[in-house]
Amino acid sequence: MSITTKAALLRAAETQMRSKGYSAFSYADLAAQIGIRKASIHHHFPTKESLGAELIKDYIKRFDATLSSIEETHVDPLLRLRGFARLFIISANEGLLPLCGALAAEMAALPLSLQGLTRAFFETQLDWLQATLNAGVRQRNWSLDKPVETYAFMLLSSLEGASLIDWTLGRSTDPLAGFDHLLETLVTRS
Repeated sequence: MSITTKAALLRAAETQMRSKGYSAFSYADLAAQIGIRKASIHHHFPTKESLGAELIKDYIKRFDATLSSIEETHVDPLLRLRGFARLFIISANEGLLPLCGALAAEMAALPLSLQGLTRAFFETQLDWLQATLNAGVRQRNWSLDKPVETYAFMLLSSLEGASLIDWTLGRSTDPLAGFDHLLETLVTRS
């Protein structure tokens, strides 16, 4: 088996995880989707937990690169935040939940190692949002009436929550309404 097969397995597992959840897919699903035997999957990933861990680590690495790209593209913190929000729209347009939301929905059923990675992924996003909000305070004179940590939590919650609601009920009229309202509040207070 080549690295291409391993990459195909990770891609297929990501789609399964973001559309069905970690608990709802099996190696048989992956084997059928890719057209290989289940035993071949075990060659690359001896356990489903090892597959999940590598998938989450790879996803976080790609997500971090995307955040870096947003920072390089946009100096303005407001545009950076809007770029971050677009990532959730892209997921919705692909018919997928954000990975961290899909994992969080079944946190109690995840192996401990995947629980830790899921928490770390959320922390990474919150840290990035806090740094971006702090830049907004410096560059745009945003006046925060709550700690920056609270605003970061509200922004991420509005995106994750909208993703879950859209997933459950179908497309909303404006999945970014809550997020945009929070941003407008920051802009008008500057």
